[in-house]
Amino acid sequence: MHKIKTGVSGILLLVLVCMATDRRKLVKTKVNDQITVSIPQDWRPMDNLDFSQRYPSVRAPLAAFTDQERLVDFSVNISATQWPDADHEIVRSFFKASVSNMFDRVDFIAEGVHELNGKKFIFLEFDSRVNGNRQQEGFTDPVMKYTYIQYLVEPGRTLVFSFNCPRRMKDDWQETARAMMKAVKVK
Repeated sequence: MHKIKTGVSGILLLVLVCMATDRRKLVKTKVNDQITVSIPQDWRPMDNLDFSQRYPSVRAPLAAFTDQERLVDFSVNISATQWPDADHEIVRSFFKASVSNMFDRVDFIAEGVHELNGKKFIFLEFDSRVNGNRQQEGFTDPVMKYTYIQYLVEPGRTLVFSFNCPRRMKDDWQETARAMMKAVKVK
């Protein structure tokens, strides 16, 4: 009986060690003089063409990074929406409604306001679905993503930090996404 308990303990220890080493190492990365983020060490910056093809926008991001397979992304941007005051609950409900209108289906996992390094960030974590277009060849399958986005509302600007990956990869990346968002620093 003692050998069985020792064997089970050894297997449990091995599983815990494997889980601990599976965590992605994040490295601090300076976006500019005011913003520092932490991203997985093997990620690379997106070039302008890469970003514009996947995230068409009038505004270029302050920074955008992707994994080696170009499936998982993190970006820092300035929103066009400015708020005269920082009523975080009103702003959160506005951003939530905006996100809900961008997709055919949104399932919110978590949302709210949290404080990081003395600043209040609004966050939305969700799964989304955009239905395919059956009349357009190559776009018949739905696009399903996992997203964690947070906003820092300041006088004159709103900073947006966004993490995206295919929903099928959510279980592999959710913990990392949350760690990346908690590591954001803005002076």
